[in-house]
Amino acid sequence: MKNTINLAVLGLGTVGTGVLNLIKDNAKELARRSGHHLKVTYAGTRRQRDDIDPTIRQTDDLMAIAAASDVDIIIEVIGGTDIAYEVITHAIRHKKHIVTANKALLAKHGNEIFRLAEEHGVQVRYEAAVAGGIPIIKVVREALAANKIDWLTGIINGTGNFIMSEMQQKNRKFDEVLAEAQALGYAEADPTFDVEGIDAAHKLSLLASIAFGIPVQFDKVYCEGITKINLQDVIYAKDLGYTIKHLGFAIRRDEGIELRVHPALIPADALLANVNGVKNAVMIDAHPLGQSLYYGDGAGAGATASAVMADVMDLIYVIKAATPSDVPHLAFIPEELSDTRILSSDEMTCGYYLRLTVKDELGVLASATRILSDNGINIDAILQRDAHKSGLVPIIILTLPVVEKQMNAAIAQIEALAAVTEPVVRIRLESLD
Repeated sequence: MKNTINLAVLGLGTVGTGVLNLIKDNAKELARRSGHHLKVTYAGTRRQRDDIDPTIRQTDDLMAIAAASDVDIIIEVIGGTDIAYEVITHAIRHKKHIVTANKALLAKHGNEIFRLAEEHGVQVRYEAAVAGGIPIIKVVREALAANKIDWLTGIINGTGNFIMSEMQQKNRKFDEVLAEAQALGYAEADPTFDVEGIDAAHKLSLLASIAFGIPVQFDKVYCEGITKINLQDVIYAKDLGYTIKHLGFAIRRDEGIELRVHPALIPADALLANVNGVKNAVMIDAHPLGQSLYYGDGAGAGATASAVMADVMDLIYVIKAATPSDVPHLAFIPEELSDTRILSSDEMTCGYYLRLTVKDELGVLASATRILSDNGINIDAILQRDAHKSGLVPIIILTLPVVEKQMNAAIAQIEALAAVTEPVVRIRLESLD
């Protein structure tokens, strides 16, 4: 006879409701795979729902649920950091395993939460916190456990990717596409976390930790959003054979680790360049495997519920085996986490797309290229457009990889030229080799 595993779902928004529906719809398959019946005993909600199974006790007393004796696994999908932190730590102290989709919480408090879980012999699982339905956490923590990961990069925010895809494919302006994303429910009324790169930076800090065996360090991620991307630059990038994508990068270098989120020009024929709409994708370069790509839905009720329940199924095996833990929370055993230095933004290395707006005068291009050369920056390509009616000329320059500090110095000198009428637009350029 199968035993029962009791679950509590905290939060009945899109994801929480999706989890309940998945458990109901796939009950037989879940039981066949796990050898246990799954029963939701509590739902944490501020508003009573008539469409929820009446055997599930609905309450807004989340702390009581966290301590309840008839709960084995807490599923936290309420979001935010303050209340979620209090509830999760309370649940851990009461020996509850945790499944969470809360990347902001783990980016801010993950190190502390994982230590607490180890002390109390329980697990915190967070597959749904990064890239929705793509099982990227399991891939990095387990499937690639024998590999040394050199770098990873990816499209890890669906809203930003939808906006950049529409701008790229249909020559639409940022504000127009953002309004549509909000109307479609892809973007919140306050889209700051998505369009300023904060959401992607949360996710990148978690991926970098399990890839390189370092503590979660969200505060050291360089973060730049897409709000300043101009349609003009999208068009110029296409003319040069590139696509602009909003990407996260975690790169192992001799001097330390680069953690950065920002728009980037990538070759138009690259796999990531062809990931469009609200889809997510993560590319990993590891030894000895080489490069691999993981693609799928990065958000939504179905994708996120799938990731949540994958974690629940793993925890059932842990409970069944009566082991306090299995795979370490951050992929490496806690005492082996490295204090490898995270590089500052001045130390980052990449190529650049530069757009100069200049007066139509002789010698301007020569002056700009001389400044780049004096700062040790090699030019890969130059595109000069016809003068606007205003008499101003756009000049596009692509550079080879350079340390950011050198580029900052060169841009300051270029902007000081009398013929340069506007701040230099720069977008990082990546070959993805």
